[in-house]
Amino acid sequence: MAQSKTQEPTAVVANLVAEGDRLSFLPTFFGQQLMMRGETLVFNWLDRLSEDYNGGYWHFYRLSNGGFYLAPDSDKSMRISVEGNGFDGEMSADAAGIVATFFALSQLTGAVQGTEAGDTLIDRYFFLSDFAAEHVEAGLIFRAID
Repeated sequence: MAQSKTQEPTAVVANLVAEGDRLSFLPTFFGQQLMMRGETLVFNWLDRLSEDYNGGYWHFYRLSNGGFYLAPDSDKSMRISVEGNGFDGEMSADAAGIVATFFALSQLTGAVQGTEAGDTLIDRYFFLSDFAAEHVEAGLIFRAID
């Protein structure tokens, strides 16, 4: 009788989008119709959640599982305050970008629920969740979005 092999789960990896590929990033992950709204929502959510955020350059990341996120280009930690759940804490700019992307995806998904675009965004939310679960600041990220 043959024994079944169990595969080890593969870690989800974030890959920084190269400068030359940035123009295709937003339409790929938010869709052509929602790309500008999606990007604006991410920026606006971080502005709303952090007094430490005051604009600037953002990095785009593709995840090996089909997900994505945006994060501000900063080495400084950011204080994140979420009025709706009482979270208040400091995290890296990378983790703050993940949180802002989660909030933007949630809002955008609600706006287009019941459509193919909405279903795709829901999948991308869960792909990001899989990545965030392995992030060094997973506890902070999930407390912020809870």
